[in-house]
Amino acid sequence: MSMAESEHVTGRAPATVSGSLSGSITDVPVAPDARRERERVARARRIVIKIGSALLTDPRHGLARERIRQWCAEISRLQGPERQILLVSSGAVAEGVARLGLGARPTTIHGLQAAAAVGQMGLVQAYEEGFSAHARRTAMVLLTHDDLSDRQRYLNARATLSALLDYGVVPIINENDTVATDEIRFGDNDTLGALVTNLLEADVLIILTDQRGLHERDPRVDPDAPVVACADALDPRLDGMIGGSAGALGRGGMFTKIKAARMAARSGAHTVIVGGHAPGVIPDVLAGAPLGTLLCASVTPLDARKRWIAGQLKPRGELVLDDGAVQALVHRGVSLLPVGITAVRGQFGRGDVVRCVDAGGAHIAQGLVNYASDEAVRLVGAASAEIGTRLGFSLEPELVHRDNLVVLVRST
Repeated sequence: MSMAESEHVTGRAPATVSGSLSGSITDVPVAPDARRERERVARARRIVIKIGSALLTDPRHGLARERIRQWCAEISRLQGPERQILLVSSGAVAEGVARLGLGARPTTIHGLQAAAAVGQMGLVQAYEEGFSAHARRTAMVLLTHDDLSDRQRYLNARATLSALLDYGVVPIINENDTVATDEIRFGDNDTLGALVTNLLEADVLIILTDQRGLHERDPRVDPDAPVVACADALDPRLDGMIGGSAGALGRGGMFTKIKAARMAARSGAHTVIVGGHAPGVIPDVLAGAPLGTLLCASVTPLDARKRWIAGQLKPRGELVLDDGAVQALVHRGVSLLPVGITAVRGQFGRGDVVRCVDAGGAHIAQGLVNYASDEAVRLVGAASAEIGTRLGFSLEPELVHRDNLVVLVRST
């Protein structure tokens, strides 16, 4: 689910915050079962880990290679058939600043792009060395926000990353700072981490930072400010706890981390904001240890996606169903197959939202279509086994998979 998609998800549980609260934040209810939510983190099968520049680099030496080797070792031990991990990594610009011998992060767009291009080489090298030491393959994937806002590119990115995970590869994802001027000027990898979490319907987003978690007050002003242990990610009272911006080499801050957690929560993923300096923090978090700040989602990924699908008021096209397909969708909850389609209306691409109607035009369902309109026209009335013959290729046996389909009429 993209950022635009997740913004349509509005359902959530009552806001909760737990921790030793004091000072200006008062009368905040305690989370009902933080232990249960930590156990949910421990059961996560797909995890996105975002590592920021403050941890990856220092102003004088570029990449913190020993720390990268430590994370690669931990992730290599965690990755397996039951657990898939993706990394969203900052550090390219900061490494480029060090390699170019610059005294500070450039302020011009072209200077930032040049630093990113130089630094990306070091970032790739560091992760390749770190993971290959544990016989783990890795891949570098550079994305821009446009890749995740355009539906076709979004689907292509998801398919590629899913294939990498199926091969047992650990994808390293970064913004394509070398060409994406808006991302350099305004973007941040916290947001990218949330977008990747939505893209792949991950269970958990872990944001490693140079703070222990979200403090109730700015720890630079009040060093004794306690860390919020558990909260509803959408609780507006979290806004009062957010400190300032990032350091000289980074672009994020606690504000962007809360924003990212809320984006991930709307697609059903929990977020853990936790200090990344201590060895073993990643396996400890994924074992359910009460570290950092856990910001909880209140809907499941499937519910969130279906809420988004149902909330689309202007689908790109229509599929007209025969009576058998209507009955199958309403009463049996199955996928929509081409054989049940009698007509296709409108122009749409693969992955667009389409409306499913009966012969009289009644709105039965809507969902994300697996084939573009010109392809769907050629599939009208076809059995799934005929897709390859009619099109010359076969992407999916369904026109709309049931996981991407919302039935809008009640079964009687």
